[in-house]
Amino acid sequence: MTALPRLLVLTDRSQLPLGRSLVATIAACAEAGLTHVVLRELDEPLEHRAKLAELLAGLGLNVIAAHTPLPAAVGLHLPASASSNTSFVGPPRGRSCHSATEVARAAEEGFDYAMLSPYALTESKPGYGPPLGPEAFGDLPLPTYALGGITPDNAAAAVAAGAHGVAVMGAVMRAEEPAAVVRDLLAALGTTAVTS
Repeated sequence: MTALPRLLVLTDRSQLPLGRSLVATIAACAEAGLTHVVLRELDEPLEHRAKLAELLAGLGLNVIAAHTPLPAAVGLHLPASASSNTSFVGPPRGRSCHSATEVARAAEEGFDYAMLSPYALTESKPGYGPPLGPEAFGDLPLPTYALGGITPDNAAAAVAAGAHGVAVMGAVMRAEEPAAVVRDLLAALGTTAVTS
C-alpha cells in the first residue's frame, strides 16, 4: 500500500479564482510537495473525471478517486453512507466520518483511513458543524484526517491532538497562491514531502 501522507488536498473547481484551471492549481501544489490528491468533481461525467485523474496522475501525484473507482487512481474515498463493498480492489480506501463512532465503524469494515469533519468552522460549508475540535481526534482506531476549516495555522494542532494528518479543500482551492499554502501546510506538519 502507498504510505498515507500527512496532507491530502481535495479538489473543488467551483472554489477556484476566476480564470484558474484545476489542473494548473494542482500542478502548482505538486511542485510545492503535494503527493496525494482526492479527486472530487462529482458533477462531471465519469469519462471526464477519468481523464482528469489521468492528467493529475501524469503530474506524479497519487490520485484518490471520490465515490467511484477510476482507472488512474490508486485509492478510493467513499461518503459516510457508503458500504465497504465496492469493486475497487486494494488500499487505500477511505471513508468520510462525522463522529468517533463512525470512524470505529469504518475500521470494523476494513477501511484504511477516515476523514473526520468538521474540525473547525469552514468557509466551504458555512453553518456546517458544530466543529468537533481537537478532542475528537484522540485514540481513534484508524489513521484519521482532520477535515473542515484546516489552515496552516491549525494543522499542527490537529496532528498533535491525534489526527494522522489533515485534508484540505477550500484553503488551497480559494488561495491566490495555492502552492504557498501547500508549502505552509507541509511545514506546519513537519514534512516537505512524503515518500510514496
